Amino acid sequence: MTTFADLGLEPSILKALEKLNFDKPTPIQIEAIPLILKGHDLMGLAQTGTGKTAAFGLPLLNRILDLGYPPKPRTVRALILAPTRELVVQIADNLKLFTKGTSVKVQTVIGGASINKQVEGLARGADVLVATPGRLIDLLERNALSLTETGYLVLDEADQMLDMGFIHLLRKIARFLPHGRQTLMFSATMPKLIDELARDYLRDPKKVAVNPPGKTADRIDQKVHFTTQGEKAKLLESYLLKHPGEAALVFGRTKHGSEKLMKLLCSWGFKAGSIHGNKSQNQRDRTLTAFRTGEIDILVATDVAARGIDIPLVRHVYNYDMPNVPDNYVHRIGRTARAGASGKAVAFCAPAEMEELRAVEKVIGDALLIAGGLPHPENGFNNRPSHQPRRPGQDKGRPQKPRGPRGGGEGAEGQPRKPRGEGGGRAAFGDKAQARGEGQRPAKPARGPGGEATPRRNGPGGKPQGRPGGGGRPQRRGPRD
Repeated sequence: MTTFADLGLEPSILKALEKLNFDKPTPIQIEAIPLILKGHDLMGLAQTGTGKTAAFGLPLLNRILDLGYPPKPRTVRALILAPTRELVVQIADNLKLFTKGTSVKVQTVIGGASINKQVEGLARGADVLVATPGRLIDLLERNALSLTETGYLVLDEADQMLDMGFIHLLRKIARFLPHGRQTLMFSATMPKLIDELARDYLRDPKKVAVNPPGKTADRIDQKVHFTTQGEKAKLLESYLLKHPGEAALVFGRTKHGSEKLMKLLCSWGFKAGSIHGNKSQNQRDRTLTAFRTGEIDILVATDVAARGIDIPLVRHVYNYDMPNVPDNYVHRIGRTARAGASGKAVAFCAPAEMEELRAVEKVIGDALLIAGGLPHPENGFNNRPSHQPRRPGQDKGRPQKPRGPRGGGEGAEGQPRKPRGEGGGRAAFGDKAQARGEGQRPAKPARGPGGEATPRRNGPGGKPQGRPGGGGRPQRRGPRD
C-alpha cells in the first residue's frame, strides 16, 4: 500500500496528516504529488471529491518549507486561483490544516470582503495566496502586491473559470507572473478551451487523469424524475419528508427562484437556507456554517455552490432545475459521496428541460435511471415522441391552428408555454416576475388564422390601422405587453 511517506513529503507535513487521520493517499494524490515535487508542470483531471486540493497543496507546501525563510513584503510565493468565493475559502481552510504548527502563511482575497483589510494582510507578504481572479486584479492595479516572486501557480476548477468568463482576467494575471514559474492546472472536465488555456499557461506538462472527463462518482445513486414545472415544489417536499434531518442540497437555476423556493420550504416547516449571487459574502458564510453545523439541513443554491462546498455529511442532491451547462451536473452531484461516502442524486425534469437532460446524459456517457413519471416528448410543445422527428416538408399544406395570446398560462391548444428565466434560461418555481427575464425581446404580436398579424390598436370606426389594402403590418402599434 502506498502511503504519504512514500511520496516524499516533509516530516512536518506527514505529522499534520497523521493528526488529521490522512493515512492513505487517493489515486490523484499518488500520481500528482511526486511529479509536482520534481518541478513538472501538470494537467490534472479528476472528478470532485477525489482529493485534488491535497494533490496540489501538499507538494507546494513541501517546497515552500524547503526554502527556510519568510516571504518579502507584498510578495506571494504560491498563487492559487479558484472561480468562487466558497471554493477559495474551502481550499485555504484545508491548507491551513496541513500547515498547522509550521511557519507557512496562507491568505485569501475574495470579492465581497473588505479590500483594505486584504491590503493590510498582504503588506507582510504571503507564502500561499488563494484568490478569485476579479479581486486579485483589483489588488494588482492598486499595487497592493507583486507577483514577481511567485514561483508556483495553480488554476483550480479551470473549466468553471472559463464558463464564468474569466479567460480574459486569467490572461491579464499571467502578464504579472514570471515565466519560470511552475504551473498546475486541475479540472473535473476537459472542454476544448481547456486545451487552449493549457497551451498558454503550461510548459511541457505531465498529464494525470484518474477518471474520464465527465465521469461521475460511482458511489452516487443517480436518477431522474419526470414532472411538470409547477409540480416540482410538492415533489421536492415528498423527497425531503422521506429523509428527515439528512443534509440535502437543492440546486436551482436562478437567484430569485432559489430564494423563493427556500422561503417556501421554510413556510412548510423545513430548516432551509440559501446561497446565491444576491447574497453578501457574510450572509453566504453564515448560511454555510449553519449547514455544516446542522442548524439547517437543506441548502438551496445556484451553481455558485456547485464546486465550493465540501461537507461530507451531504447525502442528497436534488437538481430542482436542470443545469444550462451540462458539465455543471457533474459538479453539482459531486457535493455528495465525498471522502469515501455514498450519496443520492435526483434530477427533476420538466417537459421544457428534455434537451438539457439529453446533454447531461451525453456528458456522463449514460442514461439516468427513472425514479418516477414518464419521459416527456422530445419537444415540450407537441405530442410527437422523441423517436419520430419532423420530416422536411411534412407540415406543408396543413392549415395552421389559431394560437392563443403570448402571455403566461396555457395557449389555445392547452399546451404549456415555455417560461424564460434570467439570461435566456427558464424561470424557476413560481417566479412570475422572471417569466420574461431581463434582456429578453418583448413578445411578438399574436397571429390569427392564416398567419396574419392581429393589429394592436384599431383606428376610427374599429378598422385596423394597417397598410392600404388591409391585412398587412399595422403602421402604428400600441404599447407592447
